[in-house]
Amino acid sequence: MYVRTLDFGLYADDQGLAWARGLVHRAVASRSARIVGETVSHTLDGDGSTTADVYDFLAEQWAWEHPGEGAGEREAVKVRVRLVCSLRTWRAVREAVIRALCPEGAAPHACRVPWIAG
Repeated sequence: MYVRTLDFGLYADDQGLAWARGLVHRAVASRSARIVGETVSHTLDGDGSTTADVYDFLAEQWAWEHPGEGAGEREAVKVRVRLVCSLRTWRAVREAVIRALCPEGAAPHACRVPWIAG
């Protein structure tokens, strides 16, 4: 077993962030994996770029999908979760989280929390 990382960019308020983190925890709990670290940051590793600059398209997505609705306390963040698991389990967890973040599939719809998987 190795430590593997899940990275997601989110445009969320505290409630949306808690919801997305809950999705990760449920996906991990249903498989033979263990979370060994979790961070939420406003900058990216290494170059000091802010998540607001790098994930600005997520804010645009929110505005486009929710016309006339204010962004409230939403902000762009990077969520990094470190797992101890096999590569196969990591892939299954990542796939489960992505499906849960956007359960409507490929048809046009509005995501509860705009996101991007890293």
